[in-house]
Amino acid sequence: MPEPMVGVLALQGDVLEHVAALQRAGARTREVRTPGDLATVDALVVPGGESTTVIRLLERFGLTARVKQRVREGMPFWGTCMGLIVAAHDVADLEQPTLDLIDVTVRRNAFGRQVDSAEIPLAIPALGDVPFPAIFIRAPWIERTGPNVELLAERDGHGVMVRERNVLGTSFHPELTGDDRVHAYFLQMVDGARANSAA
Repeated sequence: MPEPMVGVLALQGDVLEHVAALQRAGARTREVRTPGDLATVDALVVPGGESTTVIRLLERFGLTARVKQRVREGMPFWGTCMGLIVAAHDVADLEQPTLDLIDVTVRRNAFGRQVDSAEIPLAIPALGDVPFPAIFIRAPWIERTGPNVELLAERDGHGVMVRERNVLGTSFHPELTGDDRVHAYFLQMVDGARANSAA
């Protein structure tokens, strides 16, 4: 089986950094801007950026319904920082539209403003014993998780990495670190989904 083709939503955010990390981890990549692009990929990564802008752009480019359908059909999806907000069920104290792909409530900018950005060693048992150098930039945190959501990492008592079946969410930016373990973890999800679809 050839390496998976992983799409990176290329409407805003750290697109090239995700592309480079995914390629180092063993994936082929494609920047996704149209429904035609989406149809060619095995998985989708939504990078950081500004969530309300990206929701509008997804609608404008005809991607909203198609992303939801592909995820419902089992396509792996990973949202980082803003991408987690876009994927969440809802946003605390805001009437903000989302894709509602993972049963969590997030709070925007919960760890502070840009000046409060930080890199911290984060314990992520799913990645092994060595802490991950997690970079938080105007990051959300997770205030509520649904019964089928797996909490993979916490910071200050709040979830910052979660998974529900084929959807992964991180509050931090693994693509900025040079440590590709989260990207490799996502590719394991992609390989599992491809094996299931081929069975």
